[in-house]
Amino acid sequence: MEFVIISALNGVTYGLLLFMVSAGLTLIFGMMGVLNFAHASFYMLGAYIAYAVSSYFGFWTGLIVAPVIVGIVGMLVERYLLPRVHAHGHAHELLLTFGLAMIIEELIKLFFGDFPVNYQMPDNLRFAAFTVFGTDYPFYRLFIGATAITMFALLWFLLARTRIGIVVRAAERLPAMAEALGHNIPVVFMGVFGVGAALAGLAGAVAGAFYPTNPNMGLELGVIVFVVVVVGGLGSLKGSLLASLLIGLFSSYSVGLDWSLAGLFGLVGLGDWAQSIGGLMTLELSSVSATIPFALMLIVLLVRPAGLMGERN
Repeated sequence: MEFVIISALNGVTYGLLLFMVSAGLTLIFGMMGVLNFAHASFYMLGAYIAYAVSSYFGFWTGLIVAPVIVGIVGMLVERYLLPRVHAHGHAHELLLTFGLAMIIEELIKLFFGDFPVNYQMPDNLRFAAFTVFGTDYPFYRLFIGATAITMFALLWFLLARTRIGIVVRAAERLPAMAEALGHNIPVVFMGVFGVGAALAGLAGAVAGAFYPTNPNMGLELGVIVFVVVVVGGLGSLKGSLLASLLIGLFSSYSVGLDWSLAGLFGLVGLGDWAQSIGGLMTLELSSVSATIPFALMLIVLLVRPAGLMGERN
């Protein structure tokens, strides 16, 4: 029972962290159609900026400053780099943002070194929220989850219940009509890209104090974030949240399970046959846990190509 509860809590927390990062990519990729391969690098950049600022001005100042700076960097990228390749299609956008990701990673190594930095949460957040079967559960995990839920609520309200959301949706679906009504579409897209980058920066600033802050953190999360957006459905915040939670829970449980296909076949009396085959049949689930998100994506796309909550064409 302890394994079930702790794994569920860890899975939900990890899923909400994935949503914090993927929410920005949902705005950029889903609404603007820009293949931003550097999005996870904005996540890493937010963690390092928060670490640098918090070293002098405290944790909470870093938490505020980091997403603002990353958002400004995102707007500069959209304003001065992406327009030069946007007309040439997604392949050029992918190459540009891939190169940008490499540059950000090398700059991080240049200024902070090739090893993890000592980015720590404040002492007033370093305590156990509750105890589960004798195991203390850290409050900071709940803080990460609460930040993600607050972000989701604010984004949903902004996009669905405000004039800003109406303008953004109009710029996405009918840009010529929105421009004819007097809206500056390039400025709208620059703002959306900046907000998306800022959300990734906020995720890095929050998560970097709990998970290791190192130059590989963007690479570790980058591909999974694209999986979340595809599984949830392009442009769907609710879909991204649902996909993030599913991936988080599946990943959390699979890491702690020592099941194998031979063991599963054994439940129906075919264990000896599966054991005799060997190979994949004896491979434990925990050893292939990193492939769980991609397997989930494959299953979802086979059943529903538009994603869990994406709009069918």
